[in-house]
Amino acid sequence: MQALLDAIAAMPVPTDACRIFHGRGGRFAGCEQWTLDAYPPVFVLTSFAPATDEELATLGTALQLRWRRIAPGQPLNWVFQHRGEALRIEGRSDTRLMAGSVPEPHVVTEDGARYRMHVLRGQNHGLFLDMAAGRRWVRAHVADRLARTGQGARVLNLFAYTCAFSVAALQAGAAQVVNVDMGRGAIATGQHNHRLNGLDAGASFLAHDIFSSWGKIGRGGPYDLLIADPPSYQKGSFVATKDYARIMRRLPDLLAPGGHALLCLNAPELGAAFLREQMQACAPSLGFVERVANPPVFADIDEERSLKVLLFKGPEPDANPRHP
Repeated sequence: MQALLDAIAAMPVPTDACRIFHGRGGRFAGCEQWTLDAYPPVFVLTSFAPATDEELATLGTALQLRWRRIAPGQPLNWVFQHRGEALRIEGRSDTRLMAGSVPEPHVVTEDGARYRMHVLRGQNHGLFLDMAAGRRWVRAHVADRLARTGQGARVLNLFAYTCAFSVAALQAGAAQVVNVDMGRGAIATGQHNHRLNGLDAGASFLAHDIFSSWGKIGRGGPYDLLIADPPSYQKGSFVATKDYARIMRRLPDLLAPGGHALLCLNAPELGAAFLREQMQACAPSLGFVERVANPPVFADIDEERSLKVLLFKGPEPDANPRHP
């Protein structure tokens, strides 16, 4: 646990939502069960194995001492969440407010965007912190396209969750974003996130099962950028090993000429080669461009087990079409 204590002792006052310590990457012996996140003004400590009262007391004291030093006079707010194996299989977690309070509404920032959080409810708090680099890539890509062509991108955001990709794209100048997610609660939060950022136009929201909604999805295209960030395994919704191919086969029809597909995979047992091989089999006209690097704090001893964010590009329009 010493590496976690060292990270607490060195942390600055967080301003944006971010991860402070990532034991899950396996780089800190004895700390593999721990993560520490900041959702200002709240810290969330998560353990993926049972934690003793003594361990929690030690960590709580460390947080209190550091907070008194870097934020004198301000209350320390922190939450503990236990996600043991049995709880994970059941999709549950044990969450406790350990000190202070959680604001309601709880709104955090990332790169100038504002997002609604709910750190006391469930395992997903409203913003996946490991996808921060992916959102920055989308922001830069959309802004660059606008600067080069004078036209805002049309974006399809599949498995949109709370629509953070959409917020980033619209802030960068996207013309339209279509958000699709079967979770009505997540989509409702996504709509709220757009209002938080003054984005009253340009986004549409479909609370539908993607695989039974291709007709509606296709009518919004063709798209210059497609983003897919599905769960790696969610029974009745998405299983990467069989369902990613169903998305890839649709890409040639959904993408505009020269369009890009940003495909995300957070299954530790599946490496980046899985996505590349599936794409070659299902949509060979799309070429692999690059893997977007994860935020440094999420470094893993085996990057193939960490989040994979891969970029593919469709063929450019034929500048010299043949005529019979």
